[in-house]
Amino acid sequence: MCGICGIIDKTKNVEGQVEIVQKMMDVLYHRGPDDRAYHTDLGIILGFVRLSILDLESGMQPMQNEDKTVTVVCNGEIYNYRELRDELKAKGHIFHTQCDVEVISHMYEQYGPDFIKRLNGQFAIGLYDKKNDLVFLGRDQVGIAPLFYTRVGEAVVFASEIKALLKYPGVSKELDLTAIDQMISFPGIIAPRTVFKGINSLESGHYLIIKNGEITNTEYWDLLYDKEIKYKDENEAAEALKAELEKAVRYRLNASVPVGFYISGGLDSSIIASLINMVGSDTIRHSFSIDFTAREISERKYQQLVQKQVKSIHHERLFGIGDIVSNLKDAVYYSESVLKETYNTASYVLSGLVHENNMKVVLTGEGADELFGGYVGYKFDKMREASKAQRMSQLTKEDMEINDFLWGDPCYTYEKNHGSFLDQRRKLFSNKLVDSLKDFDCSRVKVVDTKKLEHMDLLQKRSYLDFKMRLSDHLLSDHGDRMAMGHSVEARYPILDINVIETAMTIPSEMKLKGYDEKYILKKIAEGIVPKEIVKRPKFAFVAPGSSDILKQNDEYINEILNFDRIKSQGIFDPEYVEELKKQYSQPDFKLNLPYDSDMLIIVITTGILMDIFEVAGV
Repeated sequence: MCGICGIIDKTKNVEGQVEIVQKMMDVLYHRGPDDRAYHTDLGIILGFVRLSILDLESGMQPMQNEDKTVTVVCNGEIYNYRELRDELKAKGHIFHTQCDVEVISHMYEQYGPDFIKRLNGQFAIGLYDKKNDLVFLGRDQVGIAPLFYTRVGEAVVFASEIKALLKYPGVSKELDLTAIDQMISFPGIIAPRTVFKGINSLESGHYLIIKNGEITNTEYWDLLYDKEIKYKDENEAAEALKAELEKAVRYRLNASVPVGFYISGGLDSSIIASLINMVGSDTIRHSFSIDFTAREISERKYQQLVQKQVKSIHHERLFGIGDIVSNLKDAVYYSESVLKETYNTASYVLSGLVHENNMKVVLTGEGADELFGGYVGYKFDKMREASKAQRMSQLTKEDMEINDFLWGDPCYTYEKNHGSFLDQRRKLFSNKLVDSLKDFDCSRVKVVDTKKLEHMDLLQKRSYLDFKMRLSDHLLSDHGDRMAMGHSVEARYPILDINVIETAMTIPSEMKLKGYDEKYILKKIAEGIVPKEIVKRPKFAFVAPGSSDILKQNDEYINEILNFDRIKSQGIFDPEYVEELKKQYSQPDFKLNLPYDSDMLIIVITTGILMDIFEVAGV
């Protein structure tokens, strides 16, 4: 992937904006260290920095159609470009490169904004339509490629990362307190919200039309589970799903540079590694893994099993608490967000290992837990449903009111009982913010359209919520794209291929969570191609040591971030309570049960780091 940015402002001389776009591209250098260019038109500038992966000689952007009336910058990959290219050629379109992105301008010319529904890929697109004097911004169905935008006066500014937007004069660095509250309460911040007030993340499966100073936001795809259940036989379902996964892997191995893959030791990455070996057995590929010095979270035994089976050239990095401390500042800088776990640092170091070995592309296994009932929450839902009367007696009136507002069901719990959790949030926030909590309380802000959940069964409902609240804006963004691109590495996700997802939607829930056996249908696929020790092992959450371990390192920078007077002057968190947490977390025998316990102190630490890096004022 690459980096894109742009300014739309019909009231200003475009030449006066070029210097700003250059500064925006400067801070996107890590996304595209190989080349850079920009295109100007009346009131429009599109900027591009390139990470060269496909058609190295002639794949430079911005790209245009035949008569130069449609100009495109794209961060990402269009995997079905060959099929689309053949279709467009048959309709008379002329191509000049072998680059996948070239199909975008012609697809738009042929089909208008709805062309985006035909794309299979991971992409964020900026497109200028000169004839209709409009700008189109679009993001892939799942949200793998990031795209942020904001408005400053008459100008609309967009970019692959927030740090580029902050180079535009007048963009505010004010913290969005609801976003911080979401980070405390949910798996992460939920689009369109970001940690910076007024800076929006374009939602996955959405596109914008910017015309005459107006912005129109359209949803073109969603994980609605509205498709007919197609498979009643589990062998038939497994065969169909495996065929789509094989195709998705083939698509993602296409590149003009070597392609490697991650091995975590878990089921999902092991399936991808095995399929890579099956479909490309004539190529010896590089694989990469992180192993933790803490024995209780080490997966090296399982990583080695996979590596031996696929016979890759393997690279591993031993990772300890000291590595978390030394990489945490970089992790926050590239994430551009508050973090609620430390494992972003492990992902960042892992992509660094890829970069050190002169590689630009890796395949990884994210997405299976959300599609196939992999998290423990799916089992909890099933247990609660079996004892609903008892469950209702455990909920407070406030729990039920919030559940009904957020999820459309007073008895449905996602992540935690948010009414009961309110006391914990009140403790963490400063007295000043507690007094105004109702103004930014995330449990009073809709995050999904609850009508969409009404027809879904229990597993589908959690799958939808995980997609919206965990996958797109957390695992694929601050944990995925940003940590990979921090080292100029493109991560590709076969399980999140749109055809794999739509096939998964036609498989009944009882084949995903069979009894209490998670990802059952994936295990059927894995039989015979993945070592049996991995197929049969229980789900193992990818975690890294938490803030209690960090505190025990007695790092000078972390100590300064948590300084009582500093916390007090920032006005976000209660300094007295932070001191209590520090004392508790520093006890020799204290250990957070991650990922089930909330690591409150890592939120405080990373908020402080974010404010330090981006020079954000307190409240």
